[in-house]
Amino acid sequence: MEIFFKPEKKENLSLALGFFDGIHKGHKKVIEAAVNYAKENKIKSAVISFTEHPSCILLNRNPEYIISLEDKIKIIEKLGVDYLYLLNFNKEFSMMLKNDYFDFLCDFTKPKAITTGYNHFFAQNKEGDTRFLNEICEKNDIVYQKIEPVKIKNLVVSSSAIRNALLCANLDMAKKMLGYNFYIKGKIIKGKQIGEKIGFKTVNIKYPQKTIQIPYGVYCTKVKINNKTYPAVTNWGVKPTVQKENFPIVEAHILNFDENIYGKTINISFLTKIRNEKKFDTLSDLQKQIKKDVEFCKNYITN
Repeated sequence: MEIFFKPEKKENLSLALGFFDGIHKGHKKVIEAAVNYAKENKIKSAVISFTEHPSCILLNRNPEYIISLEDKIKIIEKLGVDYLYLLNFNKEFSMMLKNDYFDFLCDFTKPKAITTGYNHFFAQNKEGDTRFLNEICEKNDIVYQKIEPVKIKNLVVSSSAIRNALLCANLDMAKKMLGYNFYIKGKIIKGKQIGEKIGFKTVNIKYPQKTIQIPYGVYCTKVKINNKTYPAVTNWGVKPTVQKENFPIVEAHILNFDENIYGKTINISFLTKIRNEKKFDTLSDLQKQIKKDVEFCKNYITN
């Protein structure tokens, strides 16, 4: 897959349009439809997206993405896309009228087909929508494919619905919509090593800055290190029993693992929340609770 950060000219493309945060089950249907059309008609497929979500620029919001840009690129590539355009959303884009934006796309892609989700909006004040695309594509002899919503238990799969699930620590619902467990990645940093002193050695990473934050708490997780996966009990928060600074950290006790991996990057997948963070009176009380957390995690993963 070739990646472009500006409108590099490539003609006769099958386009998929969208920001695609998380590449959830609905997103995959959109991208797969564009790829399939390209294969059936012996042309190339392309995803047109942005490096940052337009709302972050227009509303000056801090990004709260489901996955990193790096991982989004990897998933899109696995779906068989030929070209990925990651454009820089700026004031010029925000001021474009719907016809201007359509002409902009056609100018450098000369599309044979355009595919979007059912709720795709674009251009100034979101005046461009699926109805407009259907009409203008028909006028320009371009195939338009609108992908209907994917539903899980009568809920429409969307990035917003997934974020809402994550904010409530409803990891099971998030997984059903995404098709995979919510995860974060980070480089292991030195901690205070208090866990090791009470018999539960841990590894620490910082929570990724641009990733949506799940609630503080203790979670049953899986940790991927050097392409191997291990069960783990992971605390995300301020560790009120032992942490003097009010600085949140992700701390994982990896079961049946005792290797020196400082400096390595690990992947932590969140399976379910075990409990809220709690301040214990003594380290002995904390130790007893962690033993219970470990047993919960073992049983959860086994069952």
